[in-house]
Order: sequence, then C-alpha cells, then structure tokens
Amino acid sequence: MKKLVLTILMGLVANTAVAMPDTVENRIQEADRYLLVTPPKEMIRDLAEQSALNLPPEKRDKFKSLLTTHLDMDALTNLMKDAMVKHFTADELAALADFYGSTNGKSAMKKFGKYFAELMPAIQAEMIKAIAKSNRELSASE
Repeated sequence: MKKLVLTILMGLVANTAVAMPDTVENRIQEADRYLLVTPPKEMIRDLAEQSALNLPPEKRDKFKSLLTTHLDMDALTNLMKDAMVKHFTADELAALADFYGSTNGKSAMKKFGKYFAELMPAIQAEMIKAIAKSNRELSASE
C-alpha cells in the first residue's frame, strides 16, 4: 500500500515538475502544434462531406465545392488559434495536441465530420423549439 501511495505521489510531483509555464508564447506554440495535427481544412472537408449527405445526390458535389471554395480557411484557422490561446492553458493545449496526434486521437478526429453532421440537425431543431418556447413564455409574461 505504501508503495502504491508513493508511486502516485511521485507521479503527481513529476507531472507538476514538467508542467510548462503558462505564457502566451507557450500557448501559441502549443496551439500551432495542435493545428498541425488537426488541420482545420481537413475537419471542414469532412464536415462538408457529411453535411452534403443531407442533400439530394445531384446537389452534393456543388455544395461541397462552394462551401470549401468560399470558406476563408486562413481566417477560420486564425480565429481558432486565437480562441485556443485565449481559453486554454499551454499544458491543456499540449495535452490536446498529444492526444489528437496519437493513433486514437487521429482515429477519433476522422469521425468528427460524421458525428457533427449527424448531430447538427438535431441541435438546430432543439434550439428552434427552445427559442419558440422561450418567446411564448416571454410574450405571456408581458
């Protein structure tokens, strides 16, 4: 039992000892590393592919082409990076990059397009219902 407790404590101390300083520079470095292992262009391409399945077959290719042509990937990537640097610590970004750069992480990322494409219509429908109910309640209370 003592060995187990000692091993756990050593692991915690080791993790604390190797934590990188949470500086903006380190956040930027780790956000860049994350974006290298999870390229936004691939995520958008996968999402477009899966979203197109909701359209008639004759419109799918045109939809995918227009979406990827008109989407400013540099702007989107910069927005993603700025938001990551703002909201995550350097260690959190490093952990994300480590995971999504791993075999399991890469496998999971390949499934995100299908996941979001399946979920988005349901989320939109639920949001529409919630907004309608909220508007009715607001109107009733006036």
